[in-house]
Amino acid sequence: MSWLSRVRSGIPFLPKRQTVENLWHKCSKCGTMVFVKEWEENYSVCPRCDFHDRIGPTKRFEQLFDAAEYELLPAPEVREDPLRFRDTKRYTDRLKTARTANGERDALVNASGKLDGLDVIIGVQDFGFMGGSMGIAVGAAFLAGVRAAIEENAPYILFTAAGGARMQEGILSLMQMPRTTVALAELKEAGLPYVVVLTDPTTGGVTASYAMLGDIQLAEPGALIGFAGQRVIEQTIREKLPEGFQRAEYLLEHGMIDMVVPRSQLRDKLALLVSYLAPESKKAA
Repeated sequence: MSWLSRVRSGIPFLPKRQTVENLWHKCSKCGTMVFVKEWEENYSVCPRCDFHDRIGPTKRFEQLFDAAEYELLPAPEVREDPLRFRDTKRYTDRLKTARTANGERDALVNASGKLDGLDVIIGVQDFGFMGGSMGIAVGAAFLAGVRAAIEENAPYILFTAAGGARMQEGILSLMQMPRTTVALAELKEAGLPYVVVLTDPTTGGVTASYAMLGDIQLAEPGALIGFAGQRVIEQTIREKLPEGFQRAEYLLEHGMIDMVVPRSQLRDKLALLVSYLAPESKKAA
């Protein structure tokens, strides 16, 4: 055996299942390579630059609910592709692709469970499903979450993440703005709190409706929050916008939101807020 063969045979190659791709995660902001295990233990937040990566409903629910135990609310049945929309692809084909890749029926998922011993309904808008866009299904899921909260006499906590209304549903997607607002009026009439956590990104018609109507508005660090894009605003007003415009910290400084909370502290902060805001009957129980 030659020296080269001996050296090659002595190198500890990883099994196929333990490749570089599933051992390491590259931060999309600073480029730091982080062990996947460390990344997951740090709630998908970069330990070097504190970049909060986007996460979906399953991870949210596991991080928030007591003992990671929760029950998913069934997704409401809605009419799909009411406009028979087609661009480069049929809308129905886009939905099938998104469902196959994402595993969810649409962009908003609700679950019920306990947060620090108190009953809560938590909704999570998933940017991974067609950019978290708001359509009829998202509006119906929001109503389902609100009505489940009313039925259980529990707070409704919503995590928003969206690029705006879903263009393939036209005016019907925009109608979800007043529809969700009316649902929140029902929640308020029932004396139940509505807490919003704005995550990256929350924009468009979602920001112009239910995302900014919370009794308390929280945001994750660095989250992009706004209605129109920065470039559109600059071209409209013909002025250069300040550094960090539309980021969570800027909105906090200017009174648009109540607090910016790192993901590692989010569960404790929500539990504290819910303990203050939950109906007295639930606290006594």
